[in-house]
Amino acid sequence: MQSVINKYLFGLLVFTLIFVVMLYKLIGFDYTDEVCMLALFGLFVRSMIKSPNWTFNKAFLATLLIFAFYTVYSFWIGSNSPGAILNDLAIQIKPYMAFFCMYHLKPRLNDVRKKLLGDVALLVWIVFLLPVGVVAVFDIGILNDLMEHPAYYGIAVTIAALCYLYGSRFTMRDKLVFFVLLSVGMLCGRSKFYGFFVMAFFVVIFFSREKQFRLSMKNILILCSMIALIGVVAWEKISLYFYQAIIGTGDVEKDMIARFVLYYTAPEILRDYFPFGSGLASYATHSSGLYYSELYTKYGIDTVWGLSKSFPNFISDTYYPSLAQFGVAGIVLFALFWVYVLRKAFVAYRRNGNAKLFTLVILIVGFLMIESTTGATFISQGGFFVMMFLGIILTEMQSADNTRPVPAADTSTDG
Repeated sequence: MQSVINKYLFGLLVFTLIFVVMLYKLIGFDYTDEVCMLALFGLFVRSMIKSPNWTFNKAFLATLLIFAFYTVYSFWIGSNSPGAILNDLAIQIKPYMAFFCMYHLKPRLNDVRKKLLGDVALLVWIVFLLPVGVVAVFDIGILNDLMEHPAYYGIAVTIAALCYLYGSRFTMRDKLVFFVLLSVGMLCGRSKFYGFFVMAFFVVIFFSREKQFRLSMKNILILCSMIALIGVVAWEKISLYFYQAIIGTGDVEKDMIARFVLYYTAPEILRDYFPFGSGLASYATHSSGLYYSELYTKYGIDTVWGLSKSFPNFISDTYYPSLAQFGVAGIVLFALFWVYVLRKAFVAYRRNGNAKLFTLVILIVGFLMIESTTGATFISQGGFFVMMFLGIILTEMQSADNTRPVPAADTSTDG
């Protein structure tokens, strides 16, 4: 049974990489990731039925119960229409379903399949991402035509680079190739990508050796340097969306004003709807724009460019403000989920010393945290793939086959 699961999940991962992450815009079918999610959930249900003891991950069960509570709560306070609430529920729960279904199914990719995944990512980078990037130097509009938005190009490049690193032997040459692949994403021109690139450089170069993930004066200084450099390359957006939004000042450009207003209004919602928030489909999500939420009128932001009922295109242009839907309690639960993931990864790392996999977990979590500042990647098609990928990596870290330390300190340049 497990060999069948491994085979199908590997196929689903490759399919999602190509058709959901890379070619989503070109295909023109908006529900490709939902189809993949149904396929993954189908495998999960089949596994549960075949299991003699119906083992169920407690964190997964808790997540489902939490979303069930918020659904009932949303209906109770009338956060939006029933259709809007259910639509938003499907969107918000998707990344957690992707992660926990993979984590439950416990797929093990052998070395051949891991290398094949890395080779597919490298091939996609060579035949698609690199040519698109070269053309973008002369005509930036191609990123909108082929990737829907320049930010999505950066996301696709990041995912391809992560897949390559996963399939590699993690030698110094492999790390350098990873940065070459990642560097093309600079062409997207987004501060958040620059910030992630800086983070990736420090994590892969300075913290990816076995037993170096520990608290020491040297590592503290390196960590402070990393945070400072990330702040430098992304200061404009950090200042706009966090500092200026909090104090209520700032000269905001027209195409950025929607995000600024969403950040600025979120604390008011958290205060007024303490502790569980304004409910599903009520604020800063696709569903709240599609089924226009009354909250925008209530807080006087329905006339803001990009947030109006006639032009709601920028309502779901970021992720963190949407946590106001779940309130202070939801923010705490969101943080606890990532603590859960990082704790599982760290405990496994301490046991088996697999620095490559632990590095990948740190990179993925960092990528999603940075992306969520000015994008809804976490609940988009890119986030769906990344969360599946995270489930596979965490499973491998905890596998009994990884009880021996991996020679991650290898700095040779041969492949």
